[in-house]
Amino acid sequence: MLDIAIIWDWLAFAVRWLHVITAMAWIGSSFYFVALDLGLRKVPHLPVGAHGEEWQVHGGGFYHIQKYLVAPENMPDHLVWFKWESYTTWLSGAGLLMIIYWVGGELYLIDPEKADLALWQGILISAASLSIGWLVYDFLCKSKLGDSPTLLMILLFVMLVAMGWGYNEIFTGRATMLHLGAFTATIMSANVFFIIIPNQKIVVADLKAGRTPDPKYGKIAKLRSTHNNYLTLPVVFLMLSNHYPLAFASEYNWVIAALVFLMGVSIRHYFNTNHAGAGNPTWTWLVTAILFVAIIHLSMAPMWSEDSYDVAETRELTPVEQVYANADGIDDVMAIVPGRCAMCHAREPFYEGIHWAPKGILLETKADVARAAQQIYLQAGVTNAMPPANVSFMEEEERQKVIQWYRNAKKELPFGVALK
Repeated sequence: MLDIAIIWDWLAFAVRWLHVITAMAWIGSSFYFVALDLGLRKVPHLPVGAHGEEWQVHGGGFYHIQKYLVAPENMPDHLVWFKWESYTTWLSGAGLLMIIYWVGGELYLIDPEKADLALWQGILISAASLSIGWLVYDFLCKSKLGDSPTLLMILLFVMLVAMGWGYNEIFTGRATMLHLGAFTATIMSANVFFIIIPNQKIVVADLKAGRTPDPKYGKIAKLRSTHNNYLTLPVVFLMLSNHYPLAFASEYNWVIAALVFLMGVSIRHYFNTNHAGAGNPTWTWLVTAILFVAIIHLSMAPMWSEDSYDVAETRELTPVEQVYANADGIDDVMAIVPGRCAMCHAREPFYEGIHWAPKGILLETKADVARAAQQIYLQAGVTNAMPPANVSFMEEEERQKVIQWYRNAKKELPFGVALK
C-alpha cells in the first residue's frame, strides 16, 4: 500500500541527511582554511610570490603548505576548487525548506494570529526575502562601505536583526528562526558562487594568459570570506533551533537570534586571534557566557506572566484539519492520545522536568490532535518513537487505532493533500 506520509517523511530525511553532510564538509573546510591562513609564517627562502607557509602533521603524515597571495609563477596542472560543498549545502537546504515549510506551510510557516496570509503568499514572501536579502547585502559590499569592514559588519548585523523581527511579524516561531538561518546561509553561499569563485577564476585566467592579476580580486574575496567565517556558527544555531521551543517559541525569538549572532562574533574572534598568534583573548568567553545567560533569561519570558499558560491556539482548523477532526475513529484516538501524551504535550505539562510542550505541539483537545495528525501517525502509530521509552505504556492495539483513524481521514482527501 502506497503511504504518501511515510514516503514524504523519508524524502525529508534523505534531503536533511544530505544537507547535514554537505554542511559539515563546507564548515569544516572553511574553518580549516581560516585557521591555516591565520597561522601562516613568513620564513626566509620562500618561493617567489609566496606569502607564508605552515607545516602540519595529520594521520601519520607531514604536510608542507605554502600560500600565494595571487598565484605561483607556473600554474599547477591539478587545482582543487572548494565550491561544491557550499553549493550542495544551499541546494539541499532550499529543498528541505520547500518540503517542510512550503508543503507543510499551513502548520509550520503561516501564523494566522500574526498575519492573515494565504499559503501562497507566505511562500512568496519566504522565497523573495532570501533573494532580496542577498541583493541588499551585495549592494552594501560593493559600495564605499566595502573599504570599512567594521562598519559594514555592523550594518550587516542591523540588517539581520531587522529581518528577524520582520519574519517574526509574519511567520511561526519555528519558521522565523529557520528563515533567518536560510537568509544568512543564502548570503554565505552566494558569496562563494557570485564573488569568491568568479574572482579566483579571473586571477587564474590572467595567469594562464600571461597577464599580471589585479590584487583587488583577492581583497574582495577575502572580505566576503571573512563575513562567512563570522556567520557560520549563528547559522548552525538557527538551523538546530527548530528542535528547541525555548529558542523559537518565544515572543523574543528575534532578539535571541540577534544575541546568537553576537555570540558567533565573540567565539570566532577568540579562535581567529588565537590562530593568528595575536594573543589569547579569553575575555571573549565571558562575553559569550553573558550573552547566553541573557538568551536563557529571554526564553523564560512567558513565566513572568500570570497567564503564561493561556496560550491555546485559537485559529480555526483548515479544511484538511477538519477532515482529521471528524474522521471515523477520532473518538478512539481522543480516548488514547490525551491520556498517553498530554502529560508533556499540554499547556501546563505535569511530567517531571517538562515545563513547555516539546516542539510546541499540544495534544489535549480534538483541535490539537487534528493539527498534529501526521506527527501522531508517524511518531505514535507507524513507529513507537512516542511516547519516549513508552513511559505511558501505550498499547499496540492503541497504535493500530491511531493508524486506522489517520488512514480513514486520508480516504476523504485528494491524493497528496495529507502531506500538508
